[in-house]
Order: sequence, then structure tokens, then C-alpha cells
Amino acid sequence: MFSNLTLRKIIAYGSEDYDQALALRDRLLRKPLGLSLYDEDLSDEKNNYHLGIFRGPELAAVLVLIPRDSTTLQMRQVAVDTALQGQHLGARLIAFAESFAATQGFTRIVLNARQTAEAFYRKQGYTSVGEPFVELGIGHVRMEKKIKKDQA
Repeated sequence: MFSNLTLRKIIAYGSEDYDQALALRDRLLRKPLGLSLYDEDLSDEKNNYHLGIFRGPELAAVLVLIPRDSTTLQMRQVAVDTALQGQHLGARLIAFAESFAATQGFTRIVLNARQTAEAFYRKQGYTSVGEPFVELGIGHVRMEKKIKKDQA
């Protein structure tokens, strides 16, 4: 099932792969809300880590890791192409992100999960922190996970 999938550690900011990442994130995470990712200020994204799974040259799944301090990354904008959902690509990408984080010396990942995705993140070992809140009109919950160096 995954023989033609390639994991790429980092999608370079401003590259063709980055353009694909923006398009996938916009299509799956913003357009359903009547928003456009391209209306946002994306200039800080050059300081973030963009990780993806590709099927040949086409992006299948993406996430963004934002350094918050010397030990913490925030995971955002996790998206898996609709046609490829249900194949555990999200779980594989998150496991890869955790391994990557450990190799970079980070010890914690935090995220704001949509409440509809909370069970998915729990299966990946994340725990809820604090009370649910609304962001972009959608219920969210803050979650976190400690990353161990042996995950690298």
C-alpha cells in the first residue's frame, strides 16, 4: 500500500513542494470554512518545519511544526489528501514528526486539535490540557505530548 510513498523530512519554504503544501492545506483546512490560507500572512512560515508524505511527486499529507521555545514545537495544519484518508498516513506523519522533533532536541509537542480529531490524537499518545475553546468557529482542545530522545 505504501510502496510508492516517500517520506520527506522537510519541505523547503518557497519550493514547489511548499506550494503543494499550501494548496493542500487551503483545500482541506480553510476552504470548507469559507476562508483562504492565501489571505493570511505566511511570511513567518520560513521559520517553521514543513513535513510531508509524497506519492511520487504529489503531496499526500502535510503538517507544520512551529518552534515555540527551545524545548517545544507546536504542530499545526495537519492535512491528509481526502482520497488517501484511512490509510494511516496521518499517524505515520505524526510519528515521523515526533522522531524529527527528538533529533532536533525538542522534548514536547503541543497542538490545538479540532474536537472531531481529539480521539485520533489520543491514539497517537497526546493528552488534553485545559478546557475546550473555539477557534475559527470550530471547537478545539489543546493537547500535548512529551517526546523522548529514544524516539529519534
